[in-house]
Amino acid sequence: MDSIILNKTKFAPAERSTEMQLKSQKQTIMANEMVIQFCDAISQMLVVLNKNRQIIYANKHFMNNLGLLTPDSYIGKRPGEAVKCAHAIESTGGCGTSEFCRTCGAVNAILEAQQGKQAVKECRIITESRDALDLKVTATPLTIKKEEYSIFEINDISHEKRRKSLERVFFHDVLNSAGGIAGLSDIIGTVVDQKEIDEIAGMIHTSAHNLIGDIQSQRQLSAAERGDLKLNLSDYSAFQLIKEIAQLYANHEVAYGKTIGIDNVSEDFIIETDVSLLRRIIGNMTKNALEASLPGSKVVLKALLQGEKKLFSVHNAGFIARDAQLQLFKRSYTTKGAGRGLGTYSMKLFGEKYLGGKVWFESTKDAGTTFFIQLK
Repeated sequence: MDSIILNKTKFAPAERSTEMQLKSQKQTIMANEMVIQFCDAISQMLVVLNKNRQIIYANKHFMNNLGLLTPDSYIGKRPGEAVKCAHAIESTGGCGTSEFCRTCGAVNAILEAQQGKQAVKECRIITESRDALDLKVTATPLTIKKEEYSIFEINDISHEKRRKSLERVFFHDVLNSAGGIAGLSDIIGTVVDQKEIDEIAGMIHTSAHNLIGDIQSQRQLSAAERGDLKLNLSDYSAFQLIKEIAQLYANHEVAYGKTIGIDNVSEDFIIETDVSLLRRIIGNMTKNALEASLPGSKVVLKALLQGEKKLFSVHNAGFIARDAQLQLFKRSYTTKGAGRGLGTYSMKLFGEKYLGGKVWFESTKDAGTTFFIQLK
């Protein structure tokens, strides 16, 4: 019997092998002692895939890491489905068939291996539980009894990537703040006018608090990724919150030549949440919007009560290219250069995993870009 034909895909072929084909392919692999010994000798997670990118064999390391007890737990699944990638369930075709899969290093490595050459790539996966995985994958073509397979090796480099990302962003922000304080301190010793001295002293005070805030933010993000972050719930005014954020960023360097406003349809209501986390999420949205805005443009914050749902949004007139949209919430993805890339990722991490809400964005050339967070 031929493969099961599925046409719904936005990237890789959606076709799947039948149960009979999977059983036959597994028997072929299991009968090859050299392949089995090689797979189990590898200290990384490793699977053998058929031409439809389905798993027909997994080594012990793979099964142990994913908590799989029997081959029935993985046979016929694709790699993204086995690790519970959030995008693997967005299309009826499964792993590799959504629009987001176009930028996935894993499926692209497999497709290259199917063309007869080994491929090594990195990929970032957001799981259904909102965990972020950074993986280095190697796909190698394999032919047994004239049938094409791929050996797919998975190396979890999440801890290494997380450490490097946090260190890079932390030192970037801290050096900026410390450099600003040092510069102002040098200037204040040369100024005679008391009014100027007071003004510079105020700027040093603000910069010092920003430095403390940067350190606390990195500590908070580290705790969140370890699963150690504790929520501090309290009641707060929604309108007061976006007003404070608008006032804070109106004086930020990224707001130079731009304006921040609050949509006049905004409503005031009390929200019970961790205000510090919510402020950080909306603050990141606001800062990103300002960075993406041209001089003379406006960023607009809004708060709305929709039944029992509380909606906050930040809008700017800029447009995000489609390729960037597909990767925007992945850890370390950035269009802003080295030392950046955790802002949008942390929105998802804090907003969904900890506050239990939903974070998303909409971006078109005509309407611009709006980031949303909806809480219960």
